[in-house]
Amino acid sequence: MSTANVYQQRPDSGAKAESSLHHANLGGLVGKGRKNPGVTVREKKLLGHLTLRGDAKDPAFAEGVHKALGLELPVALSLVAKGESSLQWMGPDEWLLIVPGGQEYAVEQALRAALVGLHISVVNVSGGQQLLELSGPKVREVLMKSTSYDVHPDNFPVGKAVGTVFAKSQLVIRHTGEDTWELLIRRSFSDYWWLWLQDAAAEFGLSVEA
Repeated sequence: MSTANVYQQRPDSGAKAESSLHHANLGGLVGKGRKNPGVTVREKKLLGHLTLRGDAKDPAFAEGVHKALGLELPVALSLVAKGESSLQWMGPDEWLLIVPGGQEYAVEQALRAALVGLHISVVNVSGGQQLLELSGPKVREVLMKSTSYDVHPDNFPVGKAVGTVFAKSQLVIRHTGEDTWELLIRRSFSDYWWLWLQDAAAEFGLSVEA
């Protein structure tokens, strides 16, 4: 088994980091709009995103993941969370780990140490995607406008996560709370989805939260 070289990919404190929606000035929109909006959007920017691959049927793999993260491997179409970190099932041997920004390097090292000797892959994909959090009583209606996937509570309970077509493109929808959802989006499509959300949520009122 070859040795993996692990590098700190996040710029040091002297470098300026910007999210993919930096130019949209979401911070300047905080507090504007309707007083009781149906949808509130929050950009969960500059988090650490790691793709983890391994054999879910191997008890040593599951134990190692739990040892390093304090999280159990989620089953198909689901995610588990602890504090600001989450682990999402992406496929039979693939998971997405999201951690607070700046912790991805240490977490990757911890995973490799806990899983030493096993056939695994850990890849930092932080620069290619991000999360948008949607909350409020009308989020489900906006989702119904945007995707053909059934978001009814009986089919899409809290804790479920699916990759699907959304606004004629691809993303992952994550149901993280009763009226709270997350969109896992590709960085290069951020403008498109932000414009779509503004239009889709206009009738319900859309506000921005820092």
